[in-house]
Amino acid sequence: MISLTMQAQTMLAMMLLMLSAASVLGQGTSADGDKEAPLSHHIRLSQQYLAQHEPIKAIPELQAVLALDPNNLEAHANLGVLLFFQGEFVPAIPQLREALKLKPDLPKIQSLLGLAERRVGDGLSGRRDLEAAFPRIEDEKLKLDVGRDLIESYSSAGELDKAAETVDVLLKSKPTDANLLYTSYRIHNDMAVEALLDLALAAPESGQLHQAMAHELQRERDLAGTTNNLRKALELDPSLPGIHFELAEALHASDDQRLRADSLEQYKLAVQTAPNDPKAASRLGDIELEQGDSTAAMSSYQQALKIQPNYADAEIGSANILSERGNSAAAASLLERVEAADPSNSLAHYRLSVVYRKLKRPNDVKRELELYQRYKDEREKLKAVYQNMRQAGPSDEQPK
Repeated sequence: MISLTMQAQTMLAMMLLMLSAASVLGQGTSADGDKEAPLSHHIRLSQQYLAQHEPIKAIPELQAVLALDPNNLEAHANLGVLLFFQGEFVPAIPQLREALKLKPDLPKIQSLLGLAERRVGDGLSGRRDLEAAFPRIEDEKLKLDVGRDLIESYSSAGELDKAAETVDVLLKSKPTDANLLYTSYRIHNDMAVEALLDLALAAPESGQLHQAMAHELQRERDLAGTTNNLRKALELDPSLPGIHFELAEALHASDDQRLRADSLEQYKLAVQTAPNDPKAASRLGDIELEQGDSTAAMSSYQQALKIQPNYADAEIGSANILSERGNSAAAASLLERVEAADPSNSLAHYRLSVVYRKLKRPNDVKRELELYQRYKDEREKLKAVYQNMRQAGPSDEQPK
């Protein structure tokens, strides 16, 4: 039930009913001259009561207008809107429908009609009218209300793809709205669960299912389970896209030095099987540099940059090697380019501070360290928020 103060109802009703219709409420439209005087009288009173924020008194006057002039567009529209905001959805519906019949291009009226139809249990008609009105609504508040109703309708029917499309439209105009962001998260999470169940039913012994299970276990920080499922996926289907890279990342994240050493071979296989993936080549360079082979690392970074020029991770890795080889000016140039493309890259700021120190530029060192600390702290805060969200659960609640 929509709950508004009487003044808010009247103001919203008047806002919604600024129609560009040929029929004007302030003019009688009946061809019968004998009806013109009482028609004008009821029109004048309805306008007066609306201006005085007394919609209850305006309703019978509008009904009287329609008794004398059944085709008065604005009387139907005004009466339908006023009844809607009184919570009288059943009598509001025929008035709103008649207004649309007289002038179909009224998205605001069609929106209220759809909302009213859904509130009286006519979900099919309600959705049809809301879907027709939604793309044409310009009023931001009304578009949000209609969009939320459509999302609820789609979600209840299990049509998550349509719900996701609708929330994405709303987020374009309100990208920081917490309610919309949560709705988007919930819908996409439900879609992921449904997709995983579909995969389990369709291909219970597939490499793809084990790969998907590994992703879920990785979210739960179950490194052993992640690695085991990736190995099983690779065993079942060695041609799975990205499988070598994912296994390499899982192995390298382990505290077991033996497993970390095994990651090098998987990174090499990732580059061989995905020659157009700059991420695989760049990560291979990181591991080669970690193991002390700067020549091989530079080659890998250059391969990544050949695939995707200005790839930030490869440029940072290359700059690190150039700096260690004494070519600080070239390293600074690379890192400055990374910063220009992404000022929030904290690693680039840190590496640039080191290079500037070698170049004896103390003011630049100070600035880069401050920027590094700023973006590092922001990242740590986000990580802490995410960690707390994942750890929070019913067991964290205090006894009542």
